[in-house]
Amino acid sequence: MQYILTDLPLGHNIQTVRINKGMTQEEVVTKLQLMGSRISRSTLANIEVGRRNIKASDLKALRLLFDVEYEEFFKD
Repeated sequence: MQYILTDLPLGHNIQTVRINKGMTQEEVVTKLQLMGSRISRSTLANIEVGRRNIKASDLKALRLLFDVEYEEFFKD
């Protein structure tokens, strides 16, 4: 049996959750920074389009901020 590994659209899923929560990138970044993250708006934008990876600590903070389960970020 052969498995083909493909990347999940993690950044796109983060963007989808953010939009569904009615938040702008600036709002998300401001709240993340208040939680101790050093993420910038441009970094978040690059994560959402798949040009950058996200730190585990920032993903955890996003889960708390958006009040969702991790599964929301890892949908295929």
